[in-house]
Amino acid sequence: MRIGISTWTRRLAGGVETYLGALVPALLERGHEVALLHEVDEPQDRARITVAGAVPHWDASSAGPAAALAGLEAWKPDVIFAQGLEDPQLEARVAAIAPAVLFAHAYRGTCISGTKTLAARGHATCERRLGWQCLLRYLPQRCGGLDPLTMTRLYMRESRRQDLLAQYSAVVMFSEHIRREYVRHGVALDRTHRLPCHVPSALAARRTRELGVLPSRIVFLGRMEALKGGQVLLEALPIVQASLRRPMNVVFAGDGRLRTAWEAQAVRLCATGTGPPVQFTGWLGPDDRTRLLGEADLLVVPSLWPEPFGLIGLEAAACGVPAVAFDVGGIGEWLHDGVNGHLAPADAPRAQHLASAIVRCLRDPSGHAALARGAVEIASRHSMPAHVTALLDVLSAAASSDSRVRTDDPAA
Repeated sequence: MRIGISTWTRRLAGGVETYLGALVPALLERGHEVALLHEVDEPQDRARITVAGAVPHWDASSAGPAAALAGLEAWKPDVIFAQGLEDPQLEARVAAIAPAVLFAHAYRGTCISGTKTLAARGHATCERRLGWQCLLRYLPQRCGGLDPLTMTRLYMRESRRQDLLAQYSAVVMFSEHIRREYVRHGVALDRTHRLPCHVPSALAARRTRELGVLPSRIVFLGRMEALKGGQVLLEALPIVQASLRRPMNVVFAGDGRLRTAWEAQAVRLCATGTGPPVQFTGWLGPDDRTRLLGEADLLVVPSLWPEPFGLIGLEAAACGVPAVAFDVGGIGEWLHDGVNGHLAPADAPRAQHLASAIVRCLRDPSGHAALARGAVEIASRHSMPAHVTALLDVLSAAASSDSRVRTDDPAA
């Protein structure tokens, strides 16, 4: 089967690209042909997705959208596997080349800001379906920024993306949470497919640390943005340190707009003596991320928004590292309280709830060891071969039944 993959960037900018970096070699190993169309080739400081063997690719930012589309069309894919593009018009034109399947990594076409979060209500999750009524709520409920022009532009984009859902033969996702979201937005249940998740085989190396022998190490790994909750974790650290009364250190890996503010918050904690040492490493590549997890005692995922899934939790679990997270979005589909970590209630006071869950994980070596074993067992249920088999079933069905929505709009 000839599988054309469309995605925003060819660089390892985040979870989508990391996923493709693992998926493409697996597809090639099974004898399928793969090509890649990407919108941009950025950020320049990140490595490109690399695979063994020839994979044709077209960069719409350098060659131009028309040339990239022509290249993909001339390659004659049997099916398009779409990860979502920034430009809805380009996305529609790619999906018109062949039967297409969308991977719903997040909330595309279901929310103006894409966060499904009401900041005015303490970052409560929004359960509404995207529609014009959202324009009336966006500013009062602090769904995103405060610029009405930006709000209108984003609404038009997400409305177009919502319309595009009908163009896809199927929509796949990792979590039942996201599946419900897309069904609520009009995607027929039989066109949605929750795929088994995968854990990269490179994470086979397990942690060998024994809790209590060395300072306890807590890790945050992700984007440094407000909805990722790093500031709440920092607020929780003095409570954790006072409760555990043992040496510990914390590592923040990643980057983002709030990194400087979080670093300043950590410095203040250390200066007062109420918090443990906190190290900021910046963005890490796959090998360094695996090494960090192998040296961790606990992963904390303090996301305040409804995470679509949270694959980093399973990556940590494969290394034998339990996790703590707020019970939001799809988190509870991989983090089972008391089995591979602990869930914290998402309501206020958040820092106290998060600290309590962290302490429950780290308070005694035997309990932590049981959680570590549970993490490995949970991770063992997920593999790339099982994921690829399920995905290929969906792609094959789409390729064999051309159910694309036709349009007379030449711009679509």
